[in-house]
Amino acid sequence: MSKIFPNNKYLNKLFKSKKPLIIYKVKNGYDLLTDFSHKIQLDNKNIDNFFSNILHLDPDKEIFDGYVGFFDYKLLCNLIGLKINKKKSDFFNKSIFYKPETVIKIRKKVRIFSSLSIEYRENELNNELKNYEENIFYHKKNFDINYSLENFKEKFNFAKKKIIAGETYQIKISQKYTNNSYINPIEFFINLMQVNCSPESFMIRDENYSIVSCSPENLIYKKGSKITTKPIAGTIKKNKLMDITLAKKIFAENKKENKEHNMIIDLERNDLSKICKPGSVKLKNKKLVEEYKDLFHYVSEISGEIKEGVDIKEIITAMMPGGSVIGCPKISTLNIINNLEDSSRNIFTGSFGYIKSNLDMRFNVIIRTILNYKNSIEILAASGVIFDSKYKNEYEENFIKAKSLMDLFKL
Repeated sequence: MSKIFPNNKYLNKLFKSKKPLIIYKVKNGYDLLTDFSHKIQLDNKNIDNFFSNILHLDPDKEIFDGYVGFFDYKLLCNLIGLKINKKKSDFFNKSIFYKPETVIKIRKKVRIFSSLSIEYRENELNNELKNYEENIFYHKKNFDINYSLENFKEKFNFAKKKIIAGETYQIKISQKYTNNSYINPIEFFINLMQVNCSPESFMIRDENYSIVSCSPENLIYKKGSKITTKPIAGTIKKNKLMDITLAKKIFAENKKENKEHNMIIDLERNDLSKICKPGSVKLKNKKLVEEYKDLFHYVSEISGEIKEGVDIKEIITAMMPGGSVIGCPKISTLNIINNLEDSSRNIFTGSFGYIKSNLDMRFNVIIRTILNYKNSIEILAASGVIFDSKYKNEYEENFIKAKSLMDLFKL
């Protein structure tokens, strides 16, 4: 099938169909989740019931005793008491979670675990393929951008004034790249994984939208009482002469990148401290350098031990939206962003992942992501502005972050 997925008859049929599915990057391969028995679109009114229902699932009777899906940026802001002004392209403010009945573990071999019988799954898929009408996919090569360099300079200068006034120390300004396309998400995901296989990558195909992501950033990994977060703050553009050793040296000597990273470390420590036992929050790995297709990132890992009695909502509201894609301090900076940015973030800087009945969870930060809805594509990127920042550098950084995704449209 590809270098990413082994040749498997059932997978081939599944990919060819229009059946809703999710593919999630895991340590040694991918997990594919499908046969969703429940799909729920979350809002301010039903989210508490959703969290409560997860706790009542029975892990002994479940293939996957939880839900997998994503929170959008607007809902996450609402959960911490912030209202978002209506904005341009406010067209996909959705938070959607799914309950899978089939989990396909794709490693060197393919293993299928399902609450449904083999006969039922095969018959359902064969019937769907009989009635299959081929989609007419198309994609344009070029993208529009919502801010010209001069537009971005105005936003940048406004942010700098807020920094000088002491209302924020760092603020992430997002840019949006758009075109009109209708993509095959399976094909795009395979192509993306072959060039930029990031640790928090995922793909969703549903009947009226798709998401393809090579997110590199883990926001929450919780197993038992242990929780970790791996904030990314700091970016260097790659060139042919640069290897990871040189990138480490450049990062170490770059005062701006170090200031930006230190701020985010402090913010994430503070967020973890809200839900963790006193004294348990530790910086495990500081300022590691990770390599991706077009850039290098500065990454740290922070861990803690969850206090007894902390519930799902408390964890979500303490950690989301992720500070590395907002700035700090979080609340005042979010208020500035919501007045500064003209266009809705939609799912960008939300979080994708899973929650299980025992409160184990894993969530990323939704960045480096293609959203395809109503034949419209949007890709967002954000760069961090601090006192020492230069607007041309931040504008270029946003382009570098979005480039690996936009390059797929040239294939």
